[in-house]
Amino acid sequence: MNLDHVFVCGNPALDFAATLRARRTARFEMFATPDRLDAWYLESGLVDSVSPARRADVERATTLREAVYRLITARRRGTDFDDEALAVVNDAAHRAPAAPRLTHSGRWTAATQREALSAVARHAVELLSGPDVPLLKECGNPECTRVYIDRSRGSRRQWCGMESCGNKIKAAAYRARRKTAATTG
Repeated sequence: MNLDHVFVCGNPALDFAATLRARRTARFEMFATPDRLDAWYLESGLVDSVSPARRADVERATTLREAVYRLITARRRGTDFDDEALAVVNDAAHRAPAAPRLTHSGRWTAATQREALSAVARHAVELLSGPDVPLLKECGNPECTRVYIDRSRGSRRQWCGMESCGNKIKAAAYRARRKTAATTG
């Protein structure tokens, strides 16, 4: 399994929720170690540096991730939010975020673990209360459970990303068609 973090969902909160991959099949935890959580924060661009994570930070992050995923799923399905998930997201969003600083070379944001987590929660609040809610879709790959924002023309996007899922599905379909043609021809 590829250990690189993937950012194809169109919002940091969606990408954060997607760090537990293949929820319906062979679940794969992207935050298996504290350094993987640190890497996600940096690779996401939410912060430029983050204090080193500890196991407790990973537990807080995965708790928030699961709460965000439950709220995203409820919003997509048009059902009521889970009160416990709301409390987790709102508590994290209520904490002060990291303050960016202007340096001679541009913006720089140094964050603690809780400040970085607050940034994710704030993105979730804005997403789930904003105009992109009708654009939320789950990837068409049966093994993928990423939810993304479909801003494509006609809302016809089927995959979280072509590189991560679309090419795999299209290649599998092509191989199946060739195999069928070979056996029937």
